[in-house]
Amino acid sequence: MKEGEKMSVTQEEYMEKYYKKAEVLIEALPYIRKFNRKVIVVKYGGSAMTDEKLKRSVIEDVTLLKLVGFKPIVVHGGGKDISAWVKKVGKEAQFINGLRVTDAETMEIAEMVLGKVNKQLVAMVQGLGVKAVGISGKDGGLLTVEKKYSEGKDIGFVGNITRVDTKILDDLLEDDFLPIVSPIGLDNKYDTYNINADDAACAIAKAMNADKLAFLTDIEGVYKDPADKSTFISRLTVSEANDLIEEGYIGGGMLPKLNNCTDAIVNGVNRVHILDGRKPHTLLLEIFTKEGIGTMFFRDEDKETVM
Repeated sequence: MKEGEKMSVTQEEYMEKYYKKAEVLIEALPYIRKFNRKVIVVKYGGSAMTDEKLKRSVIEDVTLLKLVGFKPIVVHGGGKDISAWVKKVGKEAQFINGLRVTDAETMEIAEMVLGKVNKQLVAMVQGLGVKAVGISGKDGGLLTVEKKYSEGKDIGFVGNITRVDTKILDDLLEDDFLPIVSPIGLDNKYDTYNINADDAACAIAKAMNADKLAFLTDIEGVYKDPADKSTFISRLTVSEANDLIEEGYIGGGMLPKLNNCTDAIVNGVNRVHILDGRKPHTLLLEIFTKEGIGTMFFRDEDKETVM
């Protein structure tokens, strides 16, 4: 092959690569148009918080959503970091039915760690050119809680959300900031409580009438049989999800997550997504492509028109 012919083939391959990128952008166009100026709540937790590359991938996704016209709100966890710091002070992390037993000292550690994580995320977002503000549920009375019990057992300073005051979020979004929320709240006596991050994200999404709620997790989505990868379910109506629960297919840590998903839909959130945060850019792939990559929940009446 002559040198010129070799260069020509290389150029064709080069252009084909970028044509495909252009096709991806065009595929995203109707979704960008549909969800412009809509609120999307992203619950950020799991392995994507401990792997630096995945952390940057998530923040890039959220920042891009903001830049193309979405109104994202990030609600983050920090359980693994909290457990590590609890161990550093010579305590042993304890859990009852998946909920952290939170005495006064552990509560102080949790608030410290979550505050540190919060400001790290703010710095990453601002490093990508978007204004961000980190708050906790204590700020502006965002999250009011009552003491939560686990099957009647006292688990300390763990809160169950009773009220969401969205004013601080409304004001931040109106002023073009990206809010990043740590799941800490106050009760009516102004005592501080730790809140499950999934619960906080769900409550905020409902109160904000969010168009989307996305859970970044350490699972790909919903399986009818977790041992059989062929049973993956990419789309679920509320009634279909409830049937899976009633028939005993859903258990363990997935059960409260599915309940949060269906509860959010019933209370006005348009779409809820469970996504694998261990893979880069799953948030963008789920929102901006027709096939998606995780499990999406929606109302029964939308089954024929779901986008």
